Parts: sequence; C-alpha cells; structure tokens
Amino acid sequence: MISYQYPAKLDKQATILLASKEQVKKRDFANLNSSIHNEVCRTLDINLFSGEREELFPVVIQKQIVLLVGIGDENKLSLTALRVVLRNALLSSYLKKTKEIEIIPPIQNDNIVKAAIEGIVIGTYSWEKYKTQDKNKEPVSAKKIFIAAPHKKEYEDAERICAGVNCTRDLVNDNADTITATYVEKIIRGLVQGKKNITLEVLNKKELARHGLGLHLAVNQGSAKEPRLIIVRYHGSLKSGDYTAIIGKGMTFDTGGLNLKPSGHIETMRIDMSGAAAVVGLLKNTIALNLRKNILFVCAMAENAIGAEAYKPGDVICSYSGKTVEIGNTDAEGRLVLADAMSYLVKNYKPARMIDIATLTGACVIALGHDYTGLVTNDDKLFQKLSQSADATDDRLWRLPIYPELKDAVKSQIADIKNVGLPKGAAGTITAAEFLHQFTEGTPWAHLDIAGTAFVENKQRMYFGHGATGASVRLLTHFLQYN
Repeated sequence: MISYQYPAKLDKQATILLASKEQVKKRDFANLNSSIHNEVCRTLDINLFSGEREELFPVVIQKQIVLLVGIGDENKLSLTALRVVLRNALLSSYLKKTKEIEIIPPIQNDNIVKAAIEGIVIGTYSWEKYKTQDKNKEPVSAKKIFIAAPHKKEYEDAERICAGVNCTRDLVNDNADTITATYVEKIIRGLVQGKKNITLEVLNKKELARHGLGLHLAVNQGSAKEPRLIIVRYHGSLKSGDYTAIIGKGMTFDTGGLNLKPSGHIETMRIDMSGAAAVVGLLKNTIALNLRKNILFVCAMAENAIGAEAYKPGDVICSYSGKTVEIGNTDAEGRLVLADAMSYLVKNYKPARMIDIATLTGACVIALGHDYTGLVTNDDKLFQKLSQSADATDDRLWRLPIYPELKDAVKSQIADIKNVGLPKGAAGTITAAEFLHQFTEGTPWAHLDIAGTAFVENKQRMYFGHGATGASVRLLTHFLQYN
C-alpha cells in the first residue's frame, strides 16, 4: 500500500502537500518543481490558503491535483495533529477517485514519517464488512500511496505495527457470535503455525475444570459457547526464563450476567474482548518484527451470558489460587477470568512480570474519558517503562494509585475476597485493580484499563473513526521492543 521515493516526483494523480503557516508565508516549498511551485504560489497570492491546521484547498494543474493541507504553526505541530490532518485529507472528497497519491511531509524526520504512516493506515481504517451499499467505493487501503522519504526498515516496521493494530480492530468490530473463543483460538493457531520458537497451551472447558479454574468457569457457565484459556509461549531470546506475560480479557460478549446491563450500555458489549484482541494484535506484531524477547501471550476467553445455568450474585466460588471469592455483582466478571489466568501463569510459568489489558471498568471512563488508558501497577520501574512507550507511540496512559489500605475495600464477610469494592461504585477502577493485585503473588504487575480508549461510539475521535481503536497495541509493541 505504501511506497517510498525521495526526492518527491510529483508525477501522481494527486499530491498531498503538508504545509505550515511559515512555509505559506515564505513561499518555501523546496520539494516542488518550478511549474507546480508557480501554480501553488498563485493560489497563495490571492489568499485562498493560509496553512491553518486542517485547512484543505485543491490546486488543479492540468490532470493533477495538488491538495494543500494546513498543519498550522510548525513549531507547535504535534504528531497527533499530523495524523489527524493527514487522515482528513485522505478521506476528503477531493481524493475520492484518485488511485495514486504522493505525500510530501513538511520536514524530513523519522517521527514525522512514522506518524504519517499511522495517519494513513490507522487513520483511514473503516469497518465495512456488513455494508451492502457503496461496494464500488474504493477504500484508501486500495490506493497506491507514495511518501516522499527515503526507504527505511523502521518505516516498514511501522507499517507492520499498524497492521497488528488493525487486526485487533477487525476482531473487536465483528459480531460476538463470530468472534468466539474457538474462533480466537483458530486465529492464534494460524499465526503461530510452523514457528519453531513458539509453543501453545489451550485449556478448554474440561481442562479448565480439571485444573480448577473455578472463577473462569463460573463466568462462562450461563453460555452455550466453550471458554478457553490460550497461552502462547514465544521464546525469542537466548536468555532462559525472564518472560513477560501479557494477559488479555476476552469476554466475547458481556450481558452483565444476572446483573443485566441496561439499554444504552449492552449494545456494544462485543467490545469486551478488546484486551484479548490486543494480545492477538501484539502477537502478530511480535512475529512480524521477530522480536528477540521471551513473552507469554495469554487470552482468557469466555462469554458472560444469562440463563438458568448462569452464576449468581451471592455465590462463593473457589479460584485457581485457592482463594474463595464472593460474587457481589455478576457484571464484575472480567476480573474473575483474569484472576484465574494470572494465578495459573504464576504457578505454572513463573513470569518475571505481568501486564493485563482489559475493558474492565466504566469508572475508568468517568475518571479519564476516552483518550487515556488507566494504569495501575505495583512496580515503579514498570510504570516508567510503560509511560515512556506511551509517550513514544501516542497510545496514552495515566497512572492511578494503589496502596496497602485498598485491600480492605475488597474484603468479604463470607469469603476471602469479593469481586466488588466500595459502596456506590466509589473508586471502581482502583478497587477492581486491587482485586487483581490479590492474585499476583508478588510478581511485578501492571494493569491497563482500556474501557474508555478501546472504542469510538461517535463519528471520530482524534485520528480514529467509528469502532475499535486497537488501544495499547502500539504501546505494548514498543514496550516489548525496547525493554
């Protein structure tokens, strides 16, 4: 989809010229040949384009379009804004029928080019599998796009990472009855097939019961669909041991159980497997980048359905770790399957660190909105590394506290622990994290709550259109690359 050529050739059907206000003022367009430069300057001379951010203006030169795209003040340009303006340009009606597009960055800079790649691949993604109209409309992914930059491996890697993000988005956006636990298992088996440095352990319903993963089974017992705990051991380093475990919550649909979710909240609950989908995208990236690290990729898959067999509020269930759990609310189910998965990993795989990723709490949306993932961790070094990766990838996170007294919030009067925290939903995000903390057995651990960041319900948020965003795939890929 993307090719690289340097210097700019200006020989395609369309050229996107990313221009700052300073460039417009000085008429500083060194990449343009004289004839195109003159035509662009004529447009500027009559004040039809000033370079303001997100400003678009087409210049037609014979059979070619030069689309002027404003990026605002050059010294204030953020990479986020660059992704946004490039997305808007590529999806504009001006380029609807073009088949080849050349993009000229404002400056030659690796971060600028990689942000442009993300604006192209992530920004123009759309989920249209079930649309029966506009079948003749050519998506941006079908166009040939050329970036006026020298070819580099890190640009190819950026494309691979974006492909992993979009793989995650496809899984989240599809129907819940399509993306079942067995379907995810099939996808993972396809990714790892033939890889000598990868082993796979899959626990089905019978094996979950045999091993005693009581919490996982309880959540799924109202469903006719099979649960799964899928563990991929990726041995990419010669160093023995020292595995990083990435654990994804995989609720293929979450009704809330007998504590049924109301209208206005239940409709998008196919997204409750966004954590597991992120793990799949991360696995895809790890294989594509051939990372020299030891990693455990874990998908804890279940469906929280209602029916005669569903688990009930007030039940006390024994976890894999041996701790008994009082069920205060059947809609606090994700932490249950994650708790059993974490305990199973600690005992059988002994990872050096664990990171779980989950659409865990609506409280996180209240606290942080939709642009920042919530982070809770018991390890300051892990926080620092994850924070650095978040800054590098624009896959944002914000740390929330965890502290010794918080364990009192999840105490039960009839069991060892309960799956809900303080009354009236107070501190819902950090009490949910504290529940998980009880199953880490001292392992360095971080919890990423992507409830707010995993999905866009309105038309657009930043450079994401409607639907799944692939939250934390870029963040965790960078973390694994550089730590």
